[in-house]
Amino acid sequence: MTSLSLPIRVVALYRFTTFDDVEALREPLSLVCRSHGVKGTLLLAREGINGTIAGSDDAIGHVLAHIRAFPGCADLDTRESRAKTMPFYRMKVRIKREIVTMGQPDVDPLDTGHYVAPEDWNALIEQPGTILIDTRNDYEVAIGSFDKAIDPKTQSFTDFPAWFRENRDTLLAGKDAPKVAMFCTGGIRCEKATAFLKAEGIEDVYHLKGGILSYLEKIPAGQSLWQGECFVFDERVAVAHALEPGTHALCRACRRPLSAEDRKSPHYVAGVSCAVCYTERDDEQRARYAERQRQQDLADARGEEHVGARRHP
Repeated sequence: MTSLSLPIRVVALYRFTTFDDVEALREPLSLVCRSHGVKGTLLLAREGINGTIAGSDDAIGHVLAHIRAFPGCADLDTRESRAKTMPFYRMKVRIKREIVTMGQPDVDPLDTGHYVAPEDWNALIEQPGTILIDTRNDYEVAIGSFDKAIDPKTQSFTDFPAWFRENRDTLLAGKDAPKVAMFCTGGIRCEKATAFLKAEGIEDVYHLKGGILSYLEKIPAGQSLWQGECFVFDERVAVAHALEPGTHALCRACRRPLSAEDRKSPHYVAGVSCAVCYTERDDEQRARYAERQRQQDLADARGEEHVGARRHP
C-alpha cells in the first residue's frame, strides 16, 4: 500500500496572526472537529494557531474551511500526509500563551526571516558561508537532519535563545554579514527562530517553508540532502522521503524514538523501557508501564481503543 492510498488524512498546520478573542474561537472549533470525527491537538493563542489533526478527507476539509475563516488564516500553512490508522486518540483544542513556546515575549512572530521554498533549499544551504541550524530538540535531530547542520542539542525550544546567545560569537566568527538558514519539522519553530534572530540584530536569516515535511514531500530522494528520518509527534513516530512511514518506534516510557538497532537492546521492553531510560526509572515505574502495556495489548486483541496506554507516563 502506497502512502497515497492510505485512508487517513493527516494535516500539520500553523499560522502566525493576531486573534483578539481566542476564547470565542475555541468551542466552535472543538465542536466542528468532534462532529466530524477529527482527532489531534490544536493550540490557540493571541499569536495564532498551531497543531496536527487527522481524519477522513471530507472531515479534514470541513475543519480546514472553518479555520481558514479565522482572522488572517485564509492562506493557512498546511503539510499533509497519509496514515493507515488514526494516529491520535482524542481531540484537544487548547488555549496557550504561545502556539510554539519560546519564552521570549518581546519577539514579534510576524517579523520573520525570508521563506525558502523546498525547491530552492539545497542551493541556499550549499552556498559557502551559510550557517545551517537545526532548531529541533536533540532526540529529533538524533534520527535525521540535513548534512552539516548545527545541532544545538536542546531539550526544549525554550532553550534555543540561550543557546544562540551563548554561541553567537563562535557561530558568527569571521562573518561580517552572516547568512543563517534554519529548519524544523513543519516550519513553525524555525519561523519563530528567525524572528528571534532578527530581534538579536541578525538580518540575513532564512527558514525552510513548510519545514522538513514539505522538503521530504517535494524533493526526490536522489536530489535530497536530508539524511535519516524525520520525527513526527504522533503514532507514526517518523517519516521518510515522500512522507512514507519510517522505521522508528516510540519508547512509551520516555517518548524517545527508537531505531531497529535500539530495539535490540536487552533493556528494551515494548511499552516499558529502552536502553536510555532504563536507569532513569525504578522497578515500581516499570511495573506500572508493564501493566499499562498489558492492558493495551488486550484492547488491541479485542479491537478496542485503550487511550490510557498511549499517554505519557
